[in-house]
Amino acid sequence: MGQKPLYNILMYSHDTYGLGHIRRTMSIAGHLRASDVNVLILTGSPIAGRFPFPENVDFVRIPGMIKQTNDEYRSLSIRIDPEHALNIRKAIIGATTRTFRPDLFIVDKEPLGLKKEVLPTLQWLKEHSPATRTVLGLRDIMDDRETVRADWRHKDVYRHLEELYSEIWVYGRQEIYDAVEEYALPPAIRSRVHFTGYLPRRVASEKAAAKTRKKFCVGRGERMIVVTAGGGGDGFAMMAAYLAMHEQREMNGIRSVLITGPFMPRQQRRQLARRARPFRVKVVPFYPRMEEVFAAADLVVSMGGYNTVCEILSQKTPFLIIPRETPRREQLLRATAFRRQGLVDFLPWPELGVDSLHARIMPMLERLPRYREAIARFPLDGISCIKERLAEFRMADH
Repeated sequence: MGQKPLYNILMYSHDTYGLGHIRRTMSIAGHLRASDVNVLILTGSPIAGRFPFPENVDFVRIPGMIKQTNDEYRSLSIRIDPEHALNIRKAIIGATTRTFRPDLFIVDKEPLGLKKEVLPTLQWLKEHSPATRTVLGLRDIMDDRETVRADWRHKDVYRHLEELYSEIWVYGRQEIYDAVEEYALPPAIRSRVHFTGYLPRRVASEKAAAKTRKKFCVGRGERMIVVTAGGGGDGFAMMAAYLAMHEQREMNGIRSVLITGPFMPRQQRRQLARRARPFRVKVVPFYPRMEEVFAAADLVVSMGGYNTVCEILSQKTPFLIIPRETPRREQLLRATAFRRQGLVDFLPWPELGVDSLHARIMPMLERLPRYREAIARFPLDGISCIKERLAEFRMADH
C-alpha cells in the first residue's frame, strides 16, 4: 500500500475590516482539516496570530489594507502607497498558490478578491492547474439586491463566475434569503450554487459557561448580558447607548459585559471603561473564546454580522440585534429575516436610544425560554454540507 496522498486546500480571506472573514474562514478550516488534509489560509487580518491554529492548518499573512471609501483602500500598518501594497498582496497570493498547488481553492466573499487581486491567480489555475477546484464562498446576505447586482456588473463578476469558478457555496438557507434570485445569477451558473446552511461554531461546555459567569462575577439569580461589536470599528454608538441605559435606568440584577472589539479606537474604549466603572460593567477589548462568553450569557446584544450570529446561535443564547445600515444593508436584511423566524428581536439603528433599548431588552429577559426553543429548532448544518462537497470532489478525483 502506498502512502495516502495529501489533499491541499488553500483559502483566501481578504480581511480589510473586522473579524468576520477570518473567523469564518478559520471555522471552516478547522472542520475540513484531517490527517491527510492540509489547509493554508491567505489573510490580511492583523490579528490572525492571536487565534489558536489547529494541527494541519496554517496561514500566510498578506499586508493589511483598510477601506476608506467603497472603492478606496490604504495600507493598514506600513507606510506604503496603496498600489504598491496591493502589488505585494497579489504577488504573495500568486506565489503561494503556485508553490502550494492546491487541490481546492476557496475564496471568501469577494469573487475577484480585493481590487481584483485574486483574478490573476484564478486565471493561472484555470490554465496551469485545471484539476484544481475553485469555490466562491458567500455569506448568506452580501447586501441589498440593487447594490450587489450593480457592483457585480461593474466588475464583470458574472462572466468571471461562469468562467473561473467550479462552484459557489452560500453559507445560508435559500428559504431565508435566496441569493440566486436576489443577485440575478444567470442560468449557466445556477446549477453550481449550493446553499450549505448556516455554519455552526464550537459549542462551549456547561462547565466552561459556568466558569465564565464566575469570572465575570455573575451572582446567583443575576442575569448576564453580553454586548459585542464584532471587530468594533463602528460599535461605539451602540455601546455608549447601552451604558447610558445603565446611567439613566435601574438595572438591578443584571451583570453586563461589553466586548468592544480590537479595532475600536483606544480613546473610545477608554471612555466606555470610565463610564462603565460606577456600574460594575466589565469592558473587554478582545476575547479569544467568544463561544464561552456567549454560552455564559442570558442575552447577547450585537450588531448582527454573519459571524457573530452563527456563534450566538451555536450556543442557543437569545439575542437582540441592532443592525448597522451603512455602508451595507446586510445586517438589517439578516435581522429582518431572522425575526420572521422568531429567532431574534431587533432594534433599527436610527431608533437606538436609552428608552428604545430598555423597551427591547427587558421584555426579552422575560421571554428567554421562547427564544431558546426557536433557536434549538433552527438547523446549523453548513459544515456537514461542505464536508459532503469535499468528499464528492475527492471521490471524483480518484
